[in-house]
Amino acid sequence: MKGKKLLATIALSAILFTGCGIKSAQTIIKVNDKNITQGQFDESFNKQTNNGMIAQLGINVKDGKNNFLYYLIKERVVNELIVRELLEQEMDKRDIKVTKEDTENAIKEIVDKVGSKEQLQQILKQNGVSAADFRKDLAQEVRMKKLAKELGNSDVSDADAKKYYTENIKQFKYPERVRASHILISVNPQEIEEIITSNKENAGLSKDEIKKKVDAEIAAKKAKADKVLAEVKKDPSQFAKIAKENSDDTTTAVKGGELGFFAAQEMVPEFSKAAFSMKPNTVSGLVKTNFGYHIIMVTDRMAAGQEPFEKVKNDIKAYLQNQKQLQLIDNLVESLKKNASIEYVNSEFDPATIRKEVQQEIKEGSAKAKQIEKEKKSDK
Repeated sequence: MKGKKLLATIALSAILFTGCGIKSAQTIIKVNDKNITQGQFDESFNKQTNNGMIAQLGINVKDGKNNFLYYLIKERVVNELIVRELLEQEMDKRDIKVTKEDTENAIKEIVDKVGSKEQLQQILKQNGVSAADFRKDLAQEVRMKKLAKELGNSDVSDADAKKYYTENIKQFKYPERVRASHILISVNPQEIEEIITSNKENAGLSKDEIKKKVDAEIAAKKAKADKVLAEVKKDPSQFAKIAKENSDDTTTAVKGGELGFFAAQEMVPEFSKAAFSMKPNTVSGLVKTNFGYHIIMVTDRMAAGQEPFEKVKNDIKAYLQNQKQLQLIDNLVESLKKNASIEYVNSEFDPATIRKEVQQEIKEGSAKAKQIEKEKKSDK
């Protein structure tokens, strides 16, 4: 009997997984002779909602109360998938390819900009992007740039860059800045409490007992910060080494705590107040912020001023060239859309249907707001 039940369970699982696979492969939109599937939509939708600000705010867009946001993102994803497919078809038609060398050169350019491979890996990790996805997206970007080159001239002259610099001079002015490194001993009481309460051994503890444990952990963190500070004060030349070994800010720890130059408004007030009160080549005491305890070493100061044109010329040219390329591709997309056959096989993904859903959400939201306002008045 057990054997039969096991076989039945395996058979049921196979049916369920096959069903999931079928749904994922279902065509939702046809663009000319190519299919966009449910799986492609799900992958793109999840990428947009699982990373970035929405994820950081802990918003579940699939929760009914967030339908308005869900439909807005849904329409954007549908449009992006159609545009991507149209461009893929056009690049295939033009036989535009990307070699491994093209991708490696693009990666090298980015590594040079961020400082190191380790720094790039850290940035990707923080944004929840895998190395494979990054490489894939970058290859696609390189292919797009090749397409843009075929569409028209996107070169930018020194005169064009100078004109942009002059007309947008405010962008190149900067306030007083400080260059510093820091060591962070992270202290988050809420996080500490969550760790303690999630431990089964602490299941029977009272609120006071949990608070004592939290306070003890915070005290231990403070003791560690004092110990690290003493070590730094003893030999400030070892700051970078000590930061690598002890800092909880993993992004800067790999660089010896280096933060680079920053303006006062770029940091939390307590941190800025301490850093901007220090002279170069000095070490602070413990600086308490919402993040925990910081040990700051100021290495340089820079008075307020303006970036000279020659220093920013190449960045301006790259920006303007990118803008020209985007415009060329936008123009192409509009032309491709006009001449394409786009069929919404599943009407749920038709932008017109989605916009109706958005309008319905607005209508319902307005009705709820009026009802709440009415109830408030009646309570008075």
